[in-house]
Amino acid sequence: REVGYGITDSWDEIVETLQGAPDSIDTELGRYVREFDSRVRQDMDEIYTRLDDEQTERQLLAGRLNMLFRDRRAHAHTRLLMEAEARMRQNVISELLRIDHRRSTETSELRTSLQRHVTALQGQVTALQAHVTTLQGQQGLAGDPTQPELPEEAGGS
Repeated sequence: REVGYGITDSWDEIVETLQGAPDSIDTELGRYVREFDSRVRQDMDEIYTRLDDEQTERQLLAGRLNMLFRDRRAHAHTRLLMEAEARMRQNVISELLRIDHRRSTETSELRTSLQRHVTALQGQVTALQAHVTTLQGQQGLAGDPTQPELPEEAGGS
């Protein structure tokens, strides 16, 4: 029957048909309803299972994200420690280079000073040798036998 605006009310027809239907149709309809109910329950169970799985996955991802944030802080702290260690190492290297340069300079200055002393001593030895030679010459002229001659070793080198 038509209810208006071209819309047909088919429920009344279905109900009228079912009320006058034999028991076999009623049994068949019951089977379809039970089958439909079973499928709806299976689908709902599957939906809830998927929801649980997704929720579990989401919780796992949230846990991983939290762990990454903690790790990020730990890695940032480790990076700061490594940078501080690198700065300290660089300071130690700079200090060692400064000390090495100072010792090298001191060694060079000491070598130069020692060379001057050696040169001065060589000059004194030469002067003493000349003086000994002069004294030997004077002794030879005087012919004084009480004065022994100086040994050759005294003027060596």
